[in-house]
Amino acid sequence: MNLNAVNSLAAFLIDFQIRNSRLFLAVFSAVLGNFSFGYSMVYPSPVLPVLQGPDADPRLKMDTPEAALFGSIYTLGAAAGGLGAMLFNDVLGRKMSIMLSAVPSYMLMGGASNRSMLYVGRFLTGLAGGMTSASIPVYISEISHKRVRGALGSCPQITSVAGALTLYALGLWVPWRWLAIAGGVPALLMVTLLCCMPSSPRRLLSLGREEKAEQALRWLRGPDYDVNPELSAIQVILYQISLFSLISCIPTLATPVYYKPILISVGMRFLQQMTGITPILIYLQTIFAKSKVSLYDAALVGAVRLVSVLVAACLMDKAGRKALLYTSSMLMFLSSLTLTITSHTTPCPNPPNSTALFYNSQNALVSGTTGASPSDTSLIPVVSTMVFILGEAMGWGPITWLLMSEVLPLAARGVASGLCVTVSWLTAFALTHAFTHLLDLGLYVPYLLFTVVCVLCLLFNAVCIPETRGRSLEEIENYFRTGRSFTIGSRSTSLLEST
Repeated sequence: MNLNAVNSLAAFLIDFQIRNSRLFLAVFSAVLGNFSFGYSMVYPSPVLPVLQGPDADPRLKMDTPEAALFGSIYTLGAAAGGLGAMLFNDVLGRKMSIMLSAVPSYMLMGGASNRSMLYVGRFLTGLAGGMTSASIPVYISEISHKRVRGALGSCPQITSVAGALTLYALGLWVPWRWLAIAGGVPALLMVTLLCCMPSSPRRLLSLGREEKAEQALRWLRGPDYDVNPELSAIQVILYQISLFSLISCIPTLATPVYYKPILISVGMRFLQQMTGITPILIYLQTIFAKSKVSLYDAALVGAVRLVSVLVAACLMDKAGRKALLYTSSMLMFLSSLTLTITSHTTPCPNPPNSTALFYNSQNALVSGTTGASPSDTSLIPVVSTMVFILGEAMGWGPITWLLMSEVLPLAARGVASGLCVTVSWLTAFALTHAFTHLLDLGLYVPYLLFTVVCVLCLLFNAVCIPETRGRSLEEIENYFRTGRSFTIGSRSTSLLEST
């Protein structure tokens, strides 16, 4: 029997021994936080038209600057949540950080009697979203077996999109106050379920709680699975981390095993935002209006995003992370290039008389005119936009979050993940505001910028990002520890053999 046959047989026996039902329950409990995150992010979509309408409560009625603040303050809260996660992930642990994110912000908005309560509630939902963005991917990656970690790593993105779709659907019939109250249900369910879920075995071992770690891993893998090899691999990595810290005379983060994966993760999150997904959504209704489908933009975008992340979840452990990132980059490049050419001949309309700022169904601040009728009914902007969103949602959207949780070193994973989330949200906030200034030069200018960034994404994926498919977290950490240069196609040999 050859070596490949032996490996295949060993893999089959391992899969037969593992019982993933409890693991799936733990992941479901955690990603309820992402559902709440997606729900809260687009909450202003059905709410702002009511609060800006003629029948709005005078105490809550918003003009354009106040509406803009209500929408954008969420990203500032998310950035603050990322900073908070840098502390809480390592001090309290991954699971407790997720549970802490369930702040009662929805009730504050649902019972708001003035605009200040709405602003505070909106900021707190952003705070919770930032914490979950930093904590949940790390928790999932640390409790998952390597054979299913890719698929489970897509769950946060899937549930986030599902949360947004739920908000759009409920917003058609449910009053805005009850929308806020309904948003608190997933958070409450998340806390209830997580109370019964184990902490990360890697986290427990790092605290010296070997017996608790063994119980947690046995609960996650099933009674027939031999947890000792996996525990031993984790302990070897933890020992190497402690030994390395003791003998090193330079700061820990100045060593390649730490700063390389951290820089890769920060770079991925920065480039993902710089591709322009947020500004594309900002002008989504303007683009769709030219094809007379503006009434259905939320449903179309939501459907495309959901299908895309489901495709990514199915292919991530088969095609690999890098292959999907290449595909995602190419789709975004071609669509943004098409939008650049199209918008150069059909720029975003400037108002001849008056300008109004309003929010479209994607919580995007849009500049438009009253009484203006678009003359171009081409489907090219719509198709290009949908392809762009499809590409982002099947690659650079979910995979960068998964890779962040996989490549970050265990010793700095909590702090570094919070740093990545903070950079991501601050970049989104800055780019959203800078986009309006770029429009003065023409709509094709920001699209051209996004096209260039997509090329940088291709190069960054080729040069910097390692393929992590089928590797344990310990193997990935050893990949950086050995000082090997990054390769595109080859898979480096690990110091630790996975079970």
